[in-house]
Amino acid sequence: MAQEQLDGRRARGDESRRVILAHAIDTASVDGLEGLTIGRLADAAGHSKSGVATLFGSKQQLQLATVAAAREVFIERVIVPARERSERGLARVCALISSWLDYSDERVFRGGCFFAATSVEYDARPGPIRDAVVAASSDWEDYLALSIERAMAAGELPGLDDARQLTFEIVSFLEAANTRSLLYASVEPYDRAATALRSRLLGLGADPALVARVTRIPATA
Repeated sequence: MAQEQLDGRRARGDESRRVILAHAIDTASVDGLEGLTIGRLADAAGHSKSGVATLFGSKQQLQLATVAAAREVFIERVIVPARERSERGLARVCALISSWLDYSDERVFRGGCFFAATSVEYDARPGPIRDAVVAASSDWEDYLALSIERAMAAGELPGLDDARQLTFEIVSFLEAANTRSLLYASVEPYDRAATALRSRLLGLGADPALVARVTRIPATA
């Protein structure tokens, strides 16, 4: 009986943590990680301040847990779909670009890309929160660079000799589209980013049939 009670409390605690973090990542995408407070999240999630404090311990621990939760969502919405619908190489690169455009356009996070927002917030603020944001962003860029390197090894990007350069360009276009879409309340920046990236890939000698897959699926579709 004691074990059942312990398991029940643990399950309820896990569910409470999940609900609170869902509110936290959505809030942080708009107001930043510094905008998170235990009291604010307690009100939003329908929990007591003491309950939230027990689950996370401190504001910093809450912020770190929020970054980790956002990373999991990013993987689920960008990386996993791209891997499921494409082979390694150029097809994977194109799928990753399209998945990212869809993820931002669909407002998976209310404030657009969580990491685009928090990177700006913490770019000049050293500490454990910045380190966590950098680690998550680096994981994404490393995976994109690895996919590009595989395309290069397969001879699919004959005009490219630096995978990291193309990674930088892709990430820059995507983050610019995210920011401008939010600022102007328009989907046009996503389509322009897709056009620019298709042109860049074609200029590197990529297969036009694969490059044509770089597109945004409208969120209203």
